[in-house]
Amino acid sequence: MTAHPRLAEYRAFIASRAIASTKAGFDHQPINSHAKKHQASVLEFALAKGKAAAFLDTGLGKSFIELEFARQCAEETAKPSLILTPLAVAGQMVREGHKFNIDARQIREQSEVGDGVMVANYERLAKLDPEAFGAVVLDESSILKSFAGKTRAVLQDAFEATPYKLAATATPSPNDHTELGNHAEFLGVMRQQEMLSKWFINDTATASQEWRLKGHAVEAFWQWVASWARCATLPSDLGGDDTGYILPEIDRRIHEVAADRQENVAQGMLFRIPELSATSFHNEKRLTLRERCERAAELATHDKPVTVWCETNDESDLLAKMVPGAVEVHGSLDADEKERRLLSFVKGETRALVTKPKLAGFGLNFQHCAHAVFASISFSYEQHYQAVRRSHRFGQSEVVRNDVVIADTEAAIWRVITEKSAKHDEMKRRMAAAMKQAQTEGSRRVVYDRPLDLAFPHWIRGNA
Repeated sequence: MTAHPRLAEYRAFIASRAIASTKAGFDHQPINSHAKKHQASVLEFALAKGKAAAFLDTGLGKSFIELEFARQCAEETAKPSLILTPLAVAGQMVREGHKFNIDARQIREQSEVGDGVMVANYERLAKLDPEAFGAVVLDESSILKSFAGKTRAVLQDAFEATPYKLAATATPSPNDHTELGNHAEFLGVMRQQEMLSKWFINDTATASQEWRLKGHAVEAFWQWVASWARCATLPSDLGGDDTGYILPEIDRRIHEVAADRQENVAQGMLFRIPELSATSFHNEKRLTLRERCERAAELATHDKPVTVWCETNDESDLLAKMVPGAVEVHGSLDADEKERRLLSFVKGETRALVTKPKLAGFGLNFQHCAHAVFASISFSYEQHYQAVRRSHRFGQSEVVRNDVVIADTEAAIWRVITEKSAKHDEMKRRMAAAMKQAQTEGSRRVVYDRPLDLAFPHWIRGNA
């Protein structure tokens, strides 16, 4: 049965309403032979798109993908490509490049720029000329949402005209509109406010009035994300092999220290009853600082590598004195000294590292270390997760042990944090399933492309 001409017009109209990012890439050279199947899938997609995101969980090889994308773009544009990384990750990125026969060079200012792949810390951006690069890659690009708005704007403006872009980070939470919106905006796909108006609703039923996906928009939203991003928690999400990527469960041990409930007691009370609030949370930290640090230092005193994570400067100072052979990385150090100390731990020159997740929780690989001690807990599940995954990642040969030290007055707060963890994991599973379907169907349709086999009645056809 021959389709009516108006039916073809209708299909063309529906197709025109589909929302997807445009292709602005190029026909790439053969992909590096070291690429695993899931990595090659991401690279082929990103190079064809020209501007794309790689939302890949820790350990799936984002560094290799970034390096190969940058190499291909440098050859295509005959201009250097720039990879921007968190502090101390630039040197690690260069070493990864050499491992895969990709010539990458760490730079600190524009005068050091040459041909090929250039790697620099985000802190060096002010000393570089963005127009000199044919491609830019943002390593651990979720760092955008933790940067001040001014810094985000600088990155956005600096690379607005850059032909090729790749943003790579671990799988974002599906309802994290800030992170997804920042990525879409940086890549030139869509502004965040437009994204929110199309697929999200401001949930006034909650005190925080958070944005959440509209129920009927879930499928269309993830199909749109799949038009400019690839997402995976395991290689099999992109057709790869999961062998070696499914790690043993973490050996997590909770250590409670007794808090003096008669200290800092409110008027009219016999003992202190902590509340589930940020203010109460920080008060408890101050009251139990020494006890927690003493227990954490005891757990970290052995002859193997260990990371000791904390939340405050006072904790960091005390732990650095208590943990034998520890090097401390804190915010008041200049960038060069922070990098030197972090690399000394990565290279195994230092046994113990004392620092905060916000300083060293992103991008660094600590596979040589299978023990982490958390002397302090945080309301930020993302930061805790990132700190855990520095060691619990592909390439780790031992069962990773996490010792979490809390005051007995913080038990309820820890339960709240673990509930956040469970919800985050469930959201990630749903996101992975939605993206997997969208990625599979992406080549066939974006929003709506269902074949119709029907004939219009005569009163619609008219004289046509």
